[in-house]
Amino acid sequence: MMNIKTDALWLHLHWLTVLAEQGSFTRAAERLEVSKAAMSQKIKQLELLAGVPLVQRTTRSVRLTEAGEKLVQELRAPFAEIEQSFYAVRDSSGPLRGLVRITAPVAFARQQLQPPVRDFLRLHPQLRIQLEVTDRLVSLASEGFDLAIRHSNALPETHVAQLLCETQTLLVASPAWLAAHGEPQHPQELSRYDCLYYPRGTELPRWRFSDPAQPQQETVVNVSGPFATNNSESIRDAALDGLGIAMLPDFSARQALGEGRLRQILPQWRIQGAFARHVWIVRPWAARVPRAVTELSQWLRQYFQTGTAR
Repeated sequence: MMNIKTDALWLHLHWLTVLAEQGSFTRAAERLEVSKAAMSQKIKQLELLAGVPLVQRTTRSVRLTEAGEKLVQELRAPFAEIEQSFYAVRDSSGPLRGLVRITAPVAFARQQLQPPVRDFLRLHPQLRIQLEVTDRLVSLASEGFDLAIRHSNALPETHVAQLLCETQTLLVASPAWLAAHGEPQHPQELSRYDCLYYPRGTELPRWRFSDPAQPQQETVVNVSGPFATNNSESIRDAALDGLGIAMLPDFSARQALGEGRLRQILPQWRIQGAFARHVWIVRPWAARVPRAVTELSQWLRQYFQTGTAR
């Protein structure tokens, strides 16, 4: 039987818990910042030492055996305590260090999130930030993210959520398009115009409005147009190219509106049920949160709620 020194055994066991969390050798290796081959070798060595299979491998994923699952369940609590103790010592003083992993929606990340993140890194040169830009709703715990930016009305109850900023939904079009086609004065008129929209499954596109003077009365309009996509940047670009009237979250339209390349339509009407009215910063619940995660969260909230950070 092969021998592994006790101090090396802890590493093998930790890698097994990460593999269980990530569900694949590829993702586990990325999380640990090692090669897939090294990851596979460590697990094979651990199985040889244990004398029983710990992992069932398939071409697409891995699944723990009953013995592997039992071992991981017993390891989670002590490893979490060790991690928290280490962060408590490391974070007690000195510069921010380590890696913070963030996931954020494409449009918000590209247009709003990157400047404050870069500013934060300039202040903390020993820190690393990995930003994954995706409109997919990722699982923070299983995919190893410390923070998520969510433009959503539904937030997981098992997570800690803090308000990052409020948002509005706007109707916009290019000045040239409006000059050529005219500007609607009431939401019902939109059915006669080319509209650019975010598809919602197989539902027919309908835009809903309320008049601030009569908030209980809702106006529903069936719309159609030459282009629909599930990315607000692409809808904005289609509006800039003169394809019609676009419905967008304000952060996707803000720069073009400021530059005069887009103009807001029907500003006195409130759009209902299109995009969420809040952007949140979300993290998994933990008894001990690394100082870098806490300070980055505070920095981003300060930046978006006041326009500055300190």
